[in-house]
Amino acid sequence: MKRLAIWLALLPALAEAAGTAAWEMNSYQDFLRGRFTGVSLTRDGRLMLAPKIETVFSGDQPVIWSMVQGPDGAIYAGTGHRGQVVRIDKSRKSSVVWTAEQPEVFAVAFDDKGVLYAATSPNGKVYKIEDGKAREYFNPGATYIWSLRFSADGTLFVGTGDQGKIFRVDSRGKGEVYYETGQTHVICLAVDTQGRLLAGTDPNGVLYRITGKDKAFVLYDANLPEIHALAVTPDGAVYAAAQGGSTARRGLGLPGLTPGVLGAAPAGASGASITVTEESAQGGMEIKPKSDTAKPAATPQVTTAFSPVVDLTGIDKSAVYRISADHTVETVWSSKEENAYSILPSGSELLIATDGQGRIYRLSESQKATLLVQTNESETTQLAETAGGLLAATANLGRIFRLGQGPGAEGTYEAPVHDAGTVARWGRLSWRADSGNQDGAVVFRTRSGNSSRPDKTWSDWSDPIRDDGGKIASPNARYVQWKAQFASAGGRTPVVDSVTVAYLPQNTPPSVKSVQVTPLTAPAGGAAKPSAAAAAAAAYSITVTDTGEAGPATSAGTPTLALPRTSSRQMQVSWQAEDTDGDRLAYTLHFRGEDEREWKLIKENFAETSYMLDGDVLADGRYFFRVVASDLPSNPPASARKAELLSAPVLVDNTPPAVTPGSPMRDGARIEIDFEAADAASALRRAEYSVNAGAWTPLEAVDGVIDSRQEKFRLRLDNVAPGEHLVVVRVYDSADNAGLAKVVIR
Repeated sequence: MKRLAIWLALLPALAEAAGTAAWEMNSYQDFLRGRFTGVSLTRDGRLMLAPKIETVFSGDQPVIWSMVQGPDGAIYAGTGHRGQVVRIDKSRKSSVVWTAEQPEVFAVAFDDKGVLYAATSPNGKVYKIEDGKAREYFNPGATYIWSLRFSADGTLFVGTGDQGKIFRVDSRGKGEVYYETGQTHVICLAVDTQGRLLAGTDPNGVLYRITGKDKAFVLYDANLPEIHALAVTPDGAVYAAAQGGSTARRGLGLPGLTPGVLGAAPAGASGASITVTEESAQGGMEIKPKSDTAKPAATPQVTTAFSPVVDLTGIDKSAVYRISADHTVETVWSSKEENAYSILPSGSELLIATDGQGRIYRLSESQKATLLVQTNESETTQLAETAGGLLAATANLGRIFRLGQGPGAEGTYEAPVHDAGTVARWGRLSWRADSGNQDGAVVFRTRSGNSSRPDKTWSDWSDPIRDDGGKIASPNARYVQWKAQFASAGGRTPVVDSVTVAYLPQNTPPSVKSVQVTPLTAPAGGAAKPSAAAAAAAAYSITVTDTGEAGPATSAGTPTLALPRTSSRQMQVSWQAEDTDGDRLAYTLHFRGEDEREWKLIKENFAETSYMLDGDVLADGRYFFRVVASDLPSNPPASARKAELLSAPVLVDNTPPAVTPGSPMRDGARIEIDFEAADAASALRRAEYSVNAGAWTPLEAVDGVIDSRQEKFRLRLDNVAPGEHLVVVRVYDSADNAGLAKVVIR
């Protein structure tokens, strides 16, 4: 097919912006998450008008469980939860044929004489309906009857629960147990091309082929708990639809949970009763103790949560298997989101009905699935091929739809909501379509809002975007949604292959998380490395974060970093920064002295997150470093954002303290010497002395604490031996610079 590609170019300024983003939908999985009304989705990801769908029946029943076409061409439907059998004639006129005492009619069937049979639950019974009158035909003594099937010789087979038995009933209504499966429920029955009975069961997902009384062969043991539907093709292949979203039913071993109907419990069951509603199914099962005073004869009630089941993430919720005549098995379809409720061979294709908003899929011979139509009901429960076309029965509202052969005249596809991550400026909406859109057969509309789900706070749908497309008129917001409206034009149906929404997210500023200044020493011919003083004391490597908090310290406050004087010293200023938009960042580094007013530029517009500075370029004093991060490399100048962070004050002290000794004073064998020490840049921190080149001994200040720029010390030496002695005093400042003085005692 020749296609016309319609590309709506972005505005030049928008196209040049590095921050421009595009939300593009162009695949089967992309489109599958949206809402379809009269629109189909092919396996190769193309949207087109769906087959024409018309309502054949819409009653006041919540669900249609079963459906069959009678010899008169009318449709007969078994409903819930009022237990009615409804007849819909060719003119779509409906009438109630019979109302049962039980609330559910799970199965209806015609025998070879054209007589209608209906199975009711709970307290399951089979009724024969003739001339508008029903009489009890067979009572298996089971809680549920899930399925009815006539064989070629007119024998009626009945699949029951909660004891998993299959009954064979003759023309006189006399029945016997044909096979006990050992399972809890026999959900579905079918007859293969050789006249053998097939039975799908729950809770172990076993498919049986039964060839005679008490004679069976396990045709397939599925990984999923429930075989829900069966279909046989002329080549002898068997299709089985299994449901697995209710894996928790088996894994938790919960009693009383019946397939398809949650909340039903066997008659006379003791212990705990389990109620699962659509709300509680999302948060778990509600298990209530059964009252001891409950009447034993009370009829079990079937609550109407038709399909909600407990899903286990990562496990297939449903699958369809093909079992060939040679017993080989392959999975032809599976889903983690939808349950398959009905399957129907149609020529070389297979139709699959699910609970995904009542969807119907068409599986080709090559096993490619097309979303044929979406009824937008909770479940499509039953499919039937009739002379008038394909029929689909639904739940939530019990309706019957007929699918036509040709496409409908119009349809709508509503895309899922897209999250831009932040408030965004919308650009243009573009799409690619085939030539069927030359007549403007597809128009687009958009809406936006700041809540994750569309509600009354969202904008209204915009005016149509047609032909060559256009700029999105919806208000700037975080979330956006589009819909496409299809219409058949000139006998041609439009096809959409891809849709793109361009937008510019609001640019969020970067963040400078921390700034760290570390002294390094550079030995001759070697690389710089942390100084010994820096390694010895945490106070010499201070990190300041964007919250204003210093790194771990032994005391409160943010200490000033004092850089020691070494033979060849360098300072490394390093920082950490991030940008939530993922933008590339550029940095600018400034410094300023404590008594200075203006910032001085060190380097600008560089990508590295550290800078090495020669320690000698700064005189003694306290300094601050400022790091500015900008996302300009990824954004236009008008929308670029900046962030900055200052370092803790950094003390540069290149000058050692001046130490001045006084005259020694002698008192017998005791010698006392006074010393004064002073530093121009930083407070003194420690002092020590050595006698005759001996070990260094700490020296205390006269006032008891060495904590100021000027301190006095008094050295007392007892029992000094006669002769000459050398006394050396060493005093350190905050930068670990050492000043020395010596005194010779004779």
